Amino acid sequence: MTKSTPTKITLTNPKTISLALQGGGSHAAFTWGVLDRLLDEEKLKIEAMSGTSVGAINSALLACGMATGCRKKAQHLLESFWRKVSVAGSMLVKPTMLDKMMGNNDLAFNPTFAAFDYVTRMFSPYQFNVLNINPIKDVVEEMVDFMTLRHGTAMKLFVNATHVHSGTARVFDNEQLSLDVLMASACMPFLFKTVEVDGEPYWSGGFCGNPSLEPLIAHGKAQDIVIVKTTVLNSDEVPTNVQDIVDRVTEISFNTALKLEQQLLEATTNVHFHTIEASDILSGLGRSSKFNADWNFLEYLRDTGRQAAEDWIKAVESAPVVSAANANTKAVV
Repeated sequence: MTKSTPTKITLTNPKTISLALQGGGSHAAFTWGVLDRLLDEEKLKIEAMSGTSVGAINSALLACGMATGCRKKAQHLLESFWRKVSVAGSMLVKPTMLDKMMGNNDLAFNPTFAAFDYVTRMFSPYQFNVLNINPIKDVVEEMVDFMTLRHGTAMKLFVNATHVHSGTARVFDNEQLSLDVLMASACMPFLFKTVEVDGEPYWSGGFCGNPSLEPLIAHGKAQDIVIVKTTVLNSDEVPTNVQDIVDRVTEISFNTALKLEQQLLEATTNVHFHTIEASDILSGLGRSSKFNADWNFLEYLRDTGRQAAEDWIKAVESAPVVSAANANTKAVV
C-alpha cells in the first residue's frame, strides 16, 4: 500500500535528490531494489548519498557505477555484489526445508545458525572469531573501486561509523573512504572485532546515525532527501527470549538517532524529506532472516524494493504542489 502526504517532485524535468540509506544485513537487498528502480528514471539525478553499514556499501557501488556516466553499470555492480554475497553467505548457512516451509525466510531450523546464535550470546568475537573472518569484506574489497570513490566521481558520499571511545558519530566523506571505513560502518560488535581507522576504534554507524542526514544538507544542494528504511521501528510483537529482546533493542536504537535528527532538520531547514520503506513486510520476517543470503530471498527483497520505489515515484508525481517546506512523501509497501 502506498501512502503520501503532499509534496511534489515533477519528473517531466530533471530533478536532483539525495539518498539516505540504512543498513540491515540481508534486508538491505530491499535498498538494492529501490536503487535499481530509481536508476531507471533518467530525470532523477542523485547528487549525494549518506549510508550506514550495508547501506553505505550499496551507495559506494552505485557511485562507482555512475562514475562512468552509465546507470546500467551501477545496476550491474549492485546485482553482481548481491550475487556474490549470496554465494559467500550460502557457503556458511542457508535456510533448510523446514525454514522454507515456515514462510518467514528465517534460519531457525538450521543447526549451523543455531550453534552460531548460541556462541554469539556466550562469547565475544575476540573469543569465537579469533581470525576475524568476515566473508563480506572480501566481496567489498573485490567490488568497490576506492580510488574512483576518492577521486573519480562527482557524487558526494558520506559513511557513518560510531567512535567506540567517545560514543559519537564520525562521518567519512569521499576523500576518506577505504575498505576499513566501510567495514567499520558495518561492524556489529557482537559478531566482529572492532575496526580501526586512523588508529581509532569504530563500530557500526547505526548506533549514532542510521544514517546521518546533516551532511546531505551541509554539503549538498538537493532540496529533496529520500530516506530508504530497512530497520523496523514499529512492531506488534513483544519479544520474550533473550536474542529477540536484543534484536528489538538494536532496532529501536538504530532508528532513534535518525528519527530525532530528521525531526530537528524538519524544524530548522527547508528540505523535503521522503521515505521509502517496507515495514509490514520486513517486520513479518524472521529475526535471523538478516543473515539469510539465499538468492531467492534476496531477489524477493529486491523486487519488493523496486515496487516500493515505483509507488513512491507515482506518489510524488501525483501529489499537489504546496508551499509548506517540510511536507513529506512516504511510500510503504
